[in-house]
Amino acid sequence: MSKGAETRQRIIEKSAQLFNRKGYEGCSMQDIVEATGLEKASIYRYFPTKELLAAEAFDYAWQDTCLRRSHRLTKIANSVDRLKLHIENFISAPSFPGGCPLLNTALDNDDDGSPVLRARARRALQNWQNLLGGILTEGREKGEIEDRIDPDEAASLIISLLEGAAAISRMEKRHRALRAAREHLDAWLESSVRRRA
Repeated sequence: MSKGAETRQRIIEKSAQLFNRKGYEGCSMQDIVEATGLEKASIYRYFPTKELLAAEAFDYAWQDTCLRRSHRLTKIANSVDRLKLHIENFISAPSFPGGCPLLNTALDNDDDGSPVLRARARRALQNWQNLLGGILTEGREKGEIEDRIDPDEAASLIISLLEGAAAISRMEKRHRALRAAREHLDAWLESSVRRRA
């Protein structure tokens, strides 16, 4: 990697943590200058606008989050077991500093925030829904999941329950809601989703 590419990557990595913790409006360019040790002009050379930098930083944080949540998924053959591992990874894998980038960015940029970040968060959510929906569809095709289960609805249910529990756990400063979500989802996957022989 060239020195310029390394500098650009360092700016993204440092900024991702700041934007994820402070939000788009709460993070100043001075914060990024201090975190990177670079002059403002050097940062603007790589990223002409704060919004462009924030979008790249979100993509980096979301990619990191997805890798943590997808850990070992390809090693599991059964689709229901893959969903259960994904849920476990969501709950037990260390989160990106500041929490879930998707939840943080969506809340920070709901109506008045950055339309670019809102679009990135929407795309990330759609990709996550597609991942889970794909696992569910494959499971139905392989006869592992009940035919009456709608993959898109089930994916939305899983995401909603996990993100809602993450928000509650963050507010309460304890993991009770996340543990309850995992237990509920595991029971639902076993009793209603997994096809019985």
